[in-house]
Amino acid sequence: MIRFKPRSPQERRWLKVLGTLNEFQARLFLASLALDQGRGGISRMSELTGMSRTTLPGFQLFLTRRGHPVSDKTVARMLDEMGYSLQLNRKEKEGPQHPDRDAQFRYINRQEASFRASGDPVISADTKKKELVGAFKNGGRTWRPKGNPYEVQVHDWPSQAKGKAIPYGVYDVFGDRAVVNVGISHDTAEFAAESIRRWWRLDGRRRYRSARRLLICADGGGSNSSRTHAWKANLMQLVDEIGIPITVSHYPPGTSKWNRIEHRVFSFISLTWKGQPLWNLETVINLIGATRTRTGLRVKAVLDTKKYETGVKPSAEEIEKLRIHRHKINPAWNYTIFCRNE
Repeated sequence: MIRFKPRSPQERRWLKVLGTLNEFQARLFLASLALDQGRGGISRMSELTGMSRTTLPGFQLFLTRRGHPVSDKTVARMLDEMGYSLQLNRKEKEGPQHPDRDAQFRYINRQEASFRASGDPVISADTKKKELVGAFKNGGRTWRPKGNPYEVQVHDWPSQAKGKAIPYGVYDVFGDRAVVNVGISHDTAEFAAESIRRWWRLDGRRRYRSARRLLICADGGGSNSSRTHAWKANLMQLVDEIGIPITVSHYPPGTSKWNRIEHRVFSFISLTWKGQPLWNLETVINLIGATRTRTGLRVKAVLDTKKYETGVKPSAEEIEKLRIHRHKINPAWNYTIFCRNE
């Protein structure tokens, strides 16, 4: 265990004692010595014995349990000496990359460039995290009179909620504007298509009067999954209504954070309502609608009270009538739906 020669008779005595102890006892003994020495104690014990610096602080807790109190300040100081600090988790790991990931991103970029050149709209769509509505804690802090914080429930029990809010957002990539459709029942393919329909009626058709086509960039799963017929069947109805084809390009698996609506809209909605309990649906709508950014983002929020049923699938006849052209590049992720009355 000894790595360096002792500097003093005292350290020689320590090493003699260590020779009579098992590993567990030796670690406790060294932890106690490190405490007695104060600042630099861990480093010196590690240098003297060769024991890892990361091993010693963990045994400060054992000392406390065995009748040798150790303050949190002492432990914090020791951890600081070792180069540790308090840190948040960081979302970085996306899992194995799909082999067609890069090709799909390049294709989406080419698609967007083509739509921009022709003056046709590109939207980014997705569902934000469901929120319980009621007197529940919302992360973050907000300005309040001193000693007068919002009083909320201790536990976030769904049974105590007034309901739930399901925000489905549609972001106009070129216009830096968004419409968020807030549902109250289920996040289904019909709900997703209805959210896009509402964006078109409230903002899209006015801003893109001469549009000849529409591009939707969306995740590959959830209510707008690339694998479900229900999503495509509901989009088919929308195509027939607005009279222009809709092209859909899905992001590869594990890349949802690259969907523009996540970091250009949803993140700012979370900042807008941080520390604000979502008392009722009116609060949800007002806070979403108040979202602004320095770049000029404007958000409209609407309430969708329709009850959407889960498990609804199109019939074989409806599927057969779908007018879908799959692209040559990643056809499962890229396709265009055309009007049936053409």
